[in-house]
Amino acid sequence: MATTTNTGESTDTTGGAPAYAPEHEPRTQWAKHAPEVYKAMVRLDAAAGQGLDPRLRELVKIRASQLNHCAFCLDMHTKDALAAGESVERIVQLAAWEESRHFYSEKELAAIELTEAVTVLTDGFVPDEVYGRAAAHFDEAELAQLIASITVINAWNRFGVTTRAVPGHYTPGQYK
Repeated sequence: MATTTNTGESTDTTGGAPAYAPEHEPRTQWAKHAPEVYKAMVRLDAAAGQGLDPRLRELVKIRASQLNHCAFCLDMHTKDALAAGESVERIVQLAAWEESRHFYSEKELAAIELTEAVTVLTDGFVPDEVYGRAAAHFDEAELAQLIASITVINAWNRFGVTTRAVPGHYTPGQYK
């Protein structure tokens, strides 16, 4: 049984774990109301990921989702990364990758850095040196797929954040 203290904190009076905040409701179920857009996004996502290492692709999706504050996508892609064999340690360190470079290969670092540049675009462009580092580690076809994957996860993030998609219920492979 949960009670609320005079400070507004919820606690479990049965001696168990503290009660969590209530789960929010999504603003809308956009996939239900725009099914053709959803189906097109699923196809685009599958096409964008062709030829990319699944673990690298999940790292990119996690990093973009961190930057965009998309809790739903963080939940999904963290679980998918673990299912693909990614380590908890590398997933945790991804939020601070610049200080944790030794957890990643040079190719992964180039992809993560490109993900940030494409996701944030605060200067209105992707810097030549960032693009150049990625181009040094990926052949042209693979780089095109990487850019497509980064772009697609940013679109997914915008759907998730705007509609307040609820995290915590995804199981790996659920939408395949």
